[in-house]
Amino acid sequence: MCNRYRIEVEFDELWRVARPHRDMTNRANPTAEVFPDKAGPVIRNSRDGERELINLTWGMPSPPTVTNGKPDYGVTNVRNLDSPHWQRWTGIEYRCLVPWTAFCEYEDTKPKKTARWFALDDSEPLAFFAGIWTPWTGERGSIKNPRRGEHELFAFLTCEANEVVKPIHPKAMPVILTEPAEIELWMTAEWKDARALQKPFQTERMALLPVEQAALIGAAPYIRFPL
Repeated sequence: MCNRYRIEVEFDELWRVARPHRDMTNRANPTAEVFPDKAGPVIRNSRDGERELINLTWGMPSPPTVTNGKPDYGVTNVRNLDSPHWQRWTGIEYRCLVPWTAFCEYEDTKPKKTARWFALDDSEPLAFFAGIWTPWTGERGSIKNPRRGEHELFAFLTCEANEVVKPIHPKAMPVILTEPAEIELWMTAEWKDARALQKPFQTERMALLPVEQAALIGAAPYIRFPL
């Protein structure tokens, strides 16, 4: 599961490609490396029908059976949308686009795991994950430092891994959108049509980037098994 990604793009490019109706970020360049339970930019369908660029917290609400009354770190990757827990967020009003230029999975090397980055190609062009979002009231974070109150949360869909991702992470990969028609389908279509986008991205259109200088780590910053 993907629990780390980055977006390195100018505001104007993101605005041109994503075509939101309004900006809630004060035209800030969205360049960032995003981790679970931290803020990341998304383009969402808002409750009033306007498409807006906004920063939300990464991690949808976990099922109550997972949190057992404890603060919630959230679920970053969502796959089983037939589950009653996730079905409530498949409607158009909960759809969003998550911009990215590279995403990370951890290769099981010894003695330390290696961070490996995937992109559309070596230039790391802008693309989107198919995401969902929701407002939520409760406690986020750790037992020691819970954040009580109102939250706006997002996650993105995953699917079977393609032949580029599978050697590093065989279980799953994010659902990737690049074509304007796919983006519009995800943001505007009924679920019976939009769910067809939950499929592996074309292998020939992806790249595994070379190992970066500081790629060796002891463990991933955070691991949440997809539900």
